[in-house]
Amino acid sequence: MVPRRLRDLRWSQEPRPALLAVPIVLIAIVTVVDILAPSSVHLGPFLVSAPAVTASFAGPRATACVGALAVTAQAVVAAARTSLVDLNHSVQLITLILMSAFVTSFAARRERHERELVQLRSVATAAQEVVLKPLPQRVGSLRIASVYLAAESEAQIGGDLYAAARTEHATRIVIGDVRGKGLEAVGDAALLLGAFRGAAHRQADLPALMAFLEGTVSSNLDDPAAPDAATEDRGEAFITAAAMDIPDEEPVLHLINCGHPPPLLLRHGRVSALEVRSPAPPLGLTEFVDSELSEETFAFEQGDIALLYTDGVIEARNREGTFYPLAERMAGKAGKGPDALLTGLCRDLLRHVGGHLGDDAAMVAIERVPRPS
Repeated sequence: MVPRRLRDLRWSQEPRPALLAVPIVLIAIVTVVDILAPSSVHLGPFLVSAPAVTASFAGPRATACVGALAVTAQAVVAAARTSLVDLNHSVQLITLILMSAFVTSFAARRERHERELVQLRSVATAAQEVVLKPLPQRVGSLRIASVYLAAESEAQIGGDLYAAARTEHATRIVIGDVRGKGLEAVGDAALLLGAFRGAAHRQADLPALMAFLEGTVSSNLDDPAAPDAATEDRGEAFITAAAMDIPDEEPVLHLINCGHPPPLLLRHGRVSALEVRSPAPPLGLTEFVDSELSEETFAFEQGDIALLYTDGVIEARNREGTFYPLAERMAGKAGKGPDALLTGLCRDLLRHVGGHLGDDAAMVAIERVPRPS
């Protein structure tokens, strides 16, 4: 990701010859036509468009060179038609020099901003890799794929989260969605991910792990030093989450759902929702709702694919206001592995919304496969 952006910056600093040819050809045409035009016609002012066009795609050095070429061309026109000290051509030369200097300074400012933007993007990418680490593609008897689609084109991280951890005989996976956006949501997501990674391999069972995560989230919301404590009501901050425990040997998965959209299971071309009978409230709201954190067990056989996702996927709408039919589209991609499944769903989702999501979206696909020998 970062190398592509660095290439973009180098492209602005070292423009392609085809682009630089545009202002040069423009200067040549204006110069020739101006020399051949009647004495009452003056095309010199059009030369300022050459450095102005160059500043839109090139750096200050290329812009200054084109500006100098335009000034030289204007001097050639003045010498050919009258003289360099002619009042009309003198004014045109001075104006062209000033405008070339102005657009050159504009190009320098734009290049500096582009460099700063590249640095910020690099920092955001590094932060994403720390907060939202890529999931392993293969863990025991599972193949895993994950994707994060940010609603803002310049954003890299947000309030959606996912993580995986190993226990002695199972793989644990969590997905969540923090209420809100911005840096506060990123901070809450980082808090939950850090708690999960620190405790997932220590807690004996899934309910104990989720209880620990609930305590972590609730204690943070109660902390008077938290940045959102003075501006947000206690009952308005929460994190929806779903956690799976997938044993290595048993063809099952254990699930706890805390106010999160139910995972989907793809089996033999048919999709079903893994609806728990006793869903728990979102993390951070358990003190307001009398509910237990109990896990439920579902069959998860070889060849099955479980899909965890956030509400940014199913709440994505097209121009007609129709929600994205995730289960239907998932069924249409049966027979593919988790990587191909997510690739197809992402393309289809972006096509559905016209290329722009209204909310961050995350998906994790898990397939049970034979254990490596």
